[in-house]
Amino acid sequence: MYALVSDLPGLAGVAEEFAGGKWLGGVNQAQIGARFRGSNRRGIRFWTTVSTVTDASPSRFAFEVKSMGLPVSRWQYDIEPTDGGCQVTESTWDRRPGWFRPLTYFATGVTDRSVHNQRNIERTLASLKQAAES
Repeated sequence: MYALVSDLPGLAGVAEEFAGGKWLGGVNQAQIGARFRGSNRRGIRFWTTVSTVTDASPSRFAFEVKSMGLPVSRWQYDIEPTDGGCQVTESTWDRRPGWFRPLTYFATGVTDRSVHNQRNIERTLASLKQAAES
């Protein structure tokens, strides 16, 4: 499961807004400190971010996201073994400065980011489960 969520094309295949990414600085896989440029889309809206991997262990993949050099969010995938496979928990934290939040609407079209992200997490986890079971 870690291989799927830490692989940029794999993650793009199951995520709701993340449309893909490119590793930066000659890195070609997830490792602590690695950076990637992420492409995101929502309908006709498209935006890019730069993320830094903060955890790259078999039980957790996490990264901090910046846009225009400003902190935007943190995303984390926790993977716990179970009797029948594993349990994945996807979490996010909004890191945008208060003054920046209204401006992000123009890029994303999202007014309530926390509600929107929760819906996306539910959809992403369902897609992740389907991909893992197929």
